[in-house]
Amino acid sequence: MAKPDFIYRHGTQEKLGILLVNLGSPDKPETSAVRRYLAEFLWDKRVVDAPRWLWWLILHGIILRTRPRRSAKLYQKVWTDQGSPLVATSRLQAQTVEKTLQKKFRGNVIVDLAMRYGSPSIRDSLNALRKAGTRRLLILPMYPQYSATTTASVFDEVTNVLRDWRWLPDLRFINDYHDNRIYIEALANSIRQHWQQNGRANKLLFSFHGIPQRYFESGDPYFCHCQKTARLVAEALELTDGTWQVVFQSRFGREPWLQPYCDKTLEALPAQGVKSVDIICPGFTADCLETLEEISIENRQLFLDAGGEQFHYIPALNTSDEHIRVLCEVLTAHCFGWPETMPGWDAGKRAVEENKSRERALKMGAKL
Repeated sequence: MAKPDFIYRHGTQEKLGILLVNLGSPDKPETSAVRRYLAEFLWDKRVVDAPRWLWWLILHGIILRTRPRRSAKLYQKVWTDQGSPLVATSRLQAQTVEKTLQKKFRGNVIVDLAMRYGSPSIRDSLNALRKAGTRRLLILPMYPQYSATTTASVFDEVTNVLRDWRWLPDLRFINDYHDNRIYIEALANSIRQHWQQNGRANKLLFSFHGIPQRYFESGDPYFCHCQKTARLVAEALELTDGTWQVVFQSRFGREPWLQPYCDKTLEALPAQGVKSVDIICPGFTADCLETLEEISIENRQLFLDAGGEQFHYIPALNTSDEHIRVLCEVLTAHCFGWPETMPGWDAGKRAVEENKSRERALKMGAKL
């Protein structure tokens, strides 16, 4: 019989575990590391739902032979001393959220971080939470707008891991928070702060990561969530029609994706008399390759080459105090009713009760 990777000990103090999950990044800005990352990412059927046999031939016969080298060069442009900007920022987010919730709930709340692709993996982070005594588990995919390509993929992997657990924890999963009032306020305030420091451009663009148009037509609500987020922020800023627009970036392959495309829009705006733009990417909770390189470098150059004069990228919320507040409020709302979040819950008293429980179990013949 195989040795179990986890054994329950009587009297172990139960804890509330929170797992923040973002997309992921290669371990290094090198071709081999990027190839491993892309092989995992692009093989996910939630991301590319083409027939498996055909997609395997395309992926391994063409894409993984050419794209990793090009992508590695792009990652090198944004890499930091702490590694991937996405992973580094996400770690700080998780650490700050944990400190805030520990203080708020006065008890055993553990916050960990995982990446859907790459490391730290969802499997490793869930196992770490289990070994720490987690009996209640809350998952927050770091995607404000729901899509099957992102949020549902996280759910797939979480449940795939839990299938191997003999004793499942209480489980809650947050689908989205695209219209959360505090989230909308944080985005609006970040734009206001940018305008105070840099002035206001002719037009404000809300750029979201795209998905194939047929995914939306098959029932994915992502397009609608993106539109609502942008509309609510525009209303908070009291913007008039024509001064703001939603666009979609990062398309891949030849089939139609959600439109209008970000790059094509930026190329066309100068000829329409729009010489300055501000652009924000509300769907990204941490700056990454798609914002720091694709938007702030590549798309900036497209706009300037087309006759634009000023281009400003408004950073993601990252580790700002307002963003931490958003994350903590979203998490708190979904933790309601669990012991650790209730007034009067006493970690010390609970520990005494658990020790008594352990003593009783040992007298009854328990081995651990």
